[in-house]
Amino acid sequence: MFDPSLIKKDFPIFSRNVNGKPLVYLDSGATSQKPGIVLDAEREYYEKHNANVHRGAHTLGDEATAMLALARSVVAKFVGGRESEIIFVRNTTEAINLVAYAWGLDNLRTGDVILSTEMEHHANLVPWQQVAERTGAKIELAKVTSGGLLDLEDYARKLKLKPKLVTMAHVSNALGTVNPVKEMTKMAHGVGAVVLIDGAQAVPHMRVNVTDLGCDFYAFSGHKMLGPMGIGVLWGKKEILTKMSPFLTGGGMINEVYPDHSTWTDLPDKFEAGTPNVAGAVGLMAAIEYLETLGMEQVGRHDREMVAYAISKLEKVDKVKLLGPVNAELRSGSVGFEYMGVHAHDVATVLDSEGVAIRSGHHCTMVLHKSLGLAASVRASFNVYTTTDDIDALISALDKVKKVFGK
Repeated sequence: MFDPSLIKKDFPIFSRNVNGKPLVYLDSGATSQKPGIVLDAEREYYEKHNANVHRGAHTLGDEATAMLALARSVVAKFVGGRESEIIFVRNTTEAINLVAYAWGLDNLRTGDVILSTEMEHHANLVPWQQVAERTGAKIELAKVTSGGLLDLEDYARKLKLKPKLVTMAHVSNALGTVNPVKEMTKMAHGVGAVVLIDGAQAVPHMRVNVTDLGCDFYAFSGHKMLGPMGIGVLWGKKEILTKMSPFLTGGGMINEVYPDHSTWTDLPDKFEAGTPNVAGAVGLMAAIEYLETLGMEQVGRHDREMVAYAISKLEKVDKVKLLGPVNAELRSGSVGFEYMGVHAHDVATVLDSEGVAIRSGHHCTMVLHKSLGLAASVRASFNVYTTTDDIDALISALDKVKKVFGK
């Protein structure tokens, strides 16, 4: 039975208080908390197996190399890819930058179109702006409706520009909107585009199979899915990755080095220069095994229940204006809102005084906020340990906002 109140006991951080109140953590969209099994996995690696990989002909080196390979295998199975297609990076941001510079600079030319959306995180917009400046390509953004959904008619119109690349979020980090990425990928391929999906907010909450989605690249972070910070994943189709130049160069990714040139080793090592974050990969593997034990179907169901419950409660709070779709089936992981007449940072400060942690600001989506006529917003985001009591605590804390700032 999936019981978030019992699951919460697996997370050591929930034993602490904040400002004299039990911690209510509703900021999982920024980073999730870590279960003891993940913390233990990282600690055990450093205490018993720590060594550099690939280079040492000794027991610890062999163990570290085997653990990194096993972690890659677990990640590949989790997202439906092949081991050679799993590139370990620091986070989603680095994964997108890898594609931008290793694929974008070699394949985009003056006049080429990069199609994205107004709801993108800066990590899936700023790298493409940089590439566009260097190559002469131009960026087009599909619009977002006032209800927080991607305007698929506008997306279809902009596909007529025949973009070389289409890149979009699977789930909006600010709105929680789940985009129909499988359909969008098929449409993009219909005009010959390569497709990159930012899955940072999707992988923690739903079963993702990259083969089924049909995309060419898929990026996500470990720290948002109960894993450690500093480890992320780029999945890419082998036939595309093979043709790409390295993103970073140095040790570990070479085949042979001569005074005037070098050759590269095979996938995935070609894109993993230097010492990898083996402990992070081991921690990510432990997080995946934890999620699989819970069952991703149950994880997804719980997520939708928390979203629906939060919407039902927030709709009744005076001065609160919900952002994004009100149908919980169309969103995942979070509920964003505006508290009318009070700045989001002030709301967050008052909530923190009650032990409630939420996110405030533009959430690295300034283009989206401008399109919605907002300077900032409040976001409550959830994970497997979120309970209805947590959301009730948020609602109670919002009463204090009303008291502090008046009517």
